Amino acid sequence: MLDKMTQRLDFHGNALLLRAERQRTIASNIANADTPGYVARDFKFADAMRAAQNLQAGGGMRQQGVSDARHMPLPAAASGSSDSQLGYGLQTQPSLDGNSVDMDRERAAFVDNAVRYEATLRFINGNAKTMLSAIQGQ
Repeated sequence: MLDKMTQRLDFHGNALLLRAERQRTIASNIANADTPGYVARDFKFADAMRAAQNLQAGGGMRQQGVSDARHMPLPAAASGSSDSQLGYGLQTQPSLDGNSVDMDRERAAFVDNAVRYEATLRFINGNAKTMLSAIQGQ
């Protein structure tokens, strides 16, 4: 019974963790915009979310080094390492120093991801408030 109530929260919780990981990746790209030879990194959110859902649905948490079956692994840690999900960004403008960070694209991705992170937080808060009001009988 409790699983049916928390399934939506689990989905949004995974989405929140992945959004935070993507935000760190984009911030790293922005921080290294002037580093010669730096190659921009990113990952496909939909693929990472599918992998996180499959891991949770398959009960593979125990095999991923989690000490207790009730613990929830971070999606980045669940796949072995955060680098295994990361891909390389496409270079839109060649640069002389070999840096592939496009600041306009990174800023747009940063803002888009921040808005989606906030929306996910609102979904979680709304679900929690709905469950609380149902429990209290209001």
